[in-house]
Formats: sequence, structure tokens, C-alpha cells
Amino acid sequence: MASSSSIRVRFAPSPTGMFHVGGARSALFNWAMAEQSGGTLVLRIEDTDASRNKPEWTEGIIRAFAWLGMDGGAYEGPYFQSANADGHAEAARTLRDKGLAYYCDCTRDDVIARTGDQHKGYDGFCRDRGLEPGPGRALRFRTPDEGRTVVVDLLRGEPVFENAVLEDFVIARADGSVTFLLANAVDDMSQAITHVVRGEEHLSNAPKQQLLWEALGHEPPVWAHLPVIVNEKRQKLSKRRDKVALEDYRDEGYLAEAMRNYLMLLGWAPSDDREIVPWEEMVAEFRIEDVNTSPAFFDVKKLRAINGEYIRALPVEKFVAACLPFLEDAPFEVDLPVFDELAPLAQTRVALLSEIVPMVDFAFLAEPPFDEASWSKAMKDGADDILAATEAAYADAPWEAEELKTRLEAVGAERGLKLGKTQAPVRVAATGRTVGLPLFESLEILGRDRTLARIAAARARLAG
Repeated sequence: MASSSSIRVRFAPSPTGMFHVGGARSALFNWAMAEQSGGTLVLRIEDTDASRNKPEWTEGIIRAFAWLGMDGGAYEGPYFQSANADGHAEAARTLRDKGLAYYCDCTRDDVIARTGDQHKGYDGFCRDRGLEPGPGRALRFRTPDEGRTVVVDLLRGEPVFENAVLEDFVIARADGSVTFLLANAVDDMSQAITHVVRGEEHLSNAPKQQLLWEALGHEPPVWAHLPVIVNEKRQKLSKRRDKVALEDYRDEGYLAEAMRNYLMLLGWAPSDDREIVPWEEMVAEFRIEDVNTSPAFFDVKKLRAINGEYIRALPVEKFVAACLPFLEDAPFEVDLPVFDELAPLAQTRVALLSEIVPMVDFAFLAEPPFDEASWSKAMKDGADDILAATEAAYADAPWEAEELKTRLEAVGAERGLKLGKTQAPVRVAATGRTVGLPLFESLEILGRDRTLARIAAARARLAG
């Protein structure tokens, strides 16, 4: 690696869609390198494809950076590739003036007609024709005829590419706009990027971009091409079939700290096989050279479990604050003091913040929600007898969770039933569901009058 003080990495997404979790993983690896070394992470929006770019995609990238906590400290940007159009054009002119690029008017059909092979690359037909710029004429880089280009990659060793098979690639289109290969390389040079850490799909671009760096008089960066991320079927994550947008996970109730933690585990592991690791410790331990090149499985179940761990570790007041945006959209008005009482009970049972609404709705609705499956499961023969006995036992009970539990245990004991069987119809009568928060603490918060009214209503439904 370069000396720690000189490390400058970048994340350079195109604003053509929602921010992909794979991109977020790449950004975090770059961020960890920058923070660890005292270097810099540059955010550069590659916005030169006007036909596909949308302002909302750009805003989404910037929001994602902020949500993941990458918008301070070592952060620099955002920069926009379109702002460096003059630099791109100057680089193209320089390459042509040095004889390292030439104009070509060949169409793809022309090349196929000459080579007889639709899969074969460009055959160099225009190399020595001396064409001037004009309609239909693209600018091609003159790849060396002989020799090899060696890419020094921190993960993959030193892949070797024979120059003869790289073909003379296009660096500027007929309309004068430069291609990704040149724009990306020129921006990296102008921003003094020392390490390019990106997805493995760009490995085939590395030798071409390295040739451009050298042709423009710069020492190439150190490369690192990260492993692809796959789904449970070991297929590359695709927005067509997988949930890949970072904002979707945020909106579902994943914490930024949990997402950041999990994404860092995609291809890399901290010491002692730990999974829950504070960011500062990850930064201290992270080495890009230790990233595994095998495909990384995006395990949503593991992500969910890690998120649950982070939720449970929150101070209760922060858990309450994190839940409020989800409760704002709930179909009921939240009594905040009541929610403050429910929050510690719910915090141990939710894995996503979005789960908070069905977990606490019973306390804020005029009547408990009706769930057919829960009702059918709990309200079987004997349910009315249990409810009637509970109603009588609770009528004069001190309204405390432990006493409510003791009295319901007595109701069950009289009928030869364990508490689990006895409390099922009571839970459904009071909360509407067979699964939820601890029952007796919930009843204590719900209050005597509402609890008894709900038990009576459930009995009336059974009778009707």
C-alpha cells in the first residue's frame, strides 16, 4: 500500500437507479480504508449519461452516504463528473496529438464483414488512415501491439492481460463525448486517487484504464476488485429479482449501524469470527488484502438477526426515538407516555423497527385488531369458561402484572391447564393476536377497565 497519509480512495456511482447494497459495501470498504489511514474518501457522481440520470437518484446516493455515516471526517465531495468535461476533452486531444489515439469511422457491421466473426473485437482498420474528426467518427486508443499489461490487484495478485487481445477501444464518441473508460481515469488522476477499490465486474476495464493512466503520464493506482454479491441461489444480486435498494432496507426498519456492520462482513471477517463488531473496531482491523475473492452471500436472515441485536442494544430512549417515524404512519394516534411504557417490552421482540406497529397497536385502538387465524387458534372449546373465570378473577385484582399472572395461573390450575393454554384466549381477547408482548405487563398497561371490556366483548363474540 501507499503510505497511510497519501491514501485517497473514491466511490464513483452512476445515478441511474436506487442505491444498491453492493455499492454500499464497496463504499464502506473504501471508507474503512480512508478512516484507518487518515486518508480521504471522495464521492464522485458519474452523471455524464444524461439519458439515464435522474436528480432523485443522485439525492438518494447522497442520503445513503449520510445515513451510513460516511458524510464526515475522511469524506470529500460530492463531485460531479459532468463538471470535468473540459478535462476529459483535453485528455482526448492530448492522446490524439501524441499519436496514441486515432479517429475511426467503422461501424460494427463493417468490422463483422471484414473479420467474418460477430464476436471478434475491432481489427485496427483505421489505425493508419489518418482520419480527421467528423460525423460518425469515434476516437480510439491505440493499444500497444505487443507486450502485456500487468494489473497489480490487492485481492487477485497480478492479473496479466496480453495487449494484443485488448483491441483499440473507443475513448470518445462521434459526438465528442468521452466514454466511461477515459472519463473515469481522468477524474481519478485529477483527484489524485491512489487506490481504486470497486466491484470485480470492472476488472476487465483495469488494463485499459491503466494504459490510459500511463499514456497521460501518470502512475496507475493500486487496484482491488471486490467479489460479487449473490443471493441464496448463488445468483448475482439483481434489482429485477432481489431486494437490493439500500433505501428499501432503511424504510423497513433496519438501523444504519446494523446495515453497516453486516455489509462489512460480505467478503471480510473480523477476528475470532465475531459478527457484532463496533465500527471503530472494524476500521482498526480491516485490511483490504484480507477480503475473500469468492462470491459473498447476501443473507437477509443474518442481516435481520444482526439488526435485532442492534435494536436490543439501544438505550430505550433511542429505541423510542427510532420507532416514532414508523408510528407516525400508523392508523391510530399514539399516546406517547403509554408507548414509553410499552417500548422496553417491545424492544426485546422486534427485529425491524417496522414491526413496532402491529406489536403495540392493541394499546391504542378502541378495540383489539381481529386476526382470524389467532381467533381460530385460541377460541376453542373451553375458551369461554376460561374467559368468564378470568373476568371474575380480575374484577377485584390489584392491577399489577405479577398478581394478574398469579390469578390466571389459579384459573388454569382449577381446570388442569398450564399457563400457556390458559392465557391463549385471554391474550387474543385483549390484544387480538396469539403472539405479542409479555401478556401480563401488557394488561397492566392496558388497564383494568379496557381489559375487562375486551374479555366481555370476546365472550359476546363467542356466544354470537
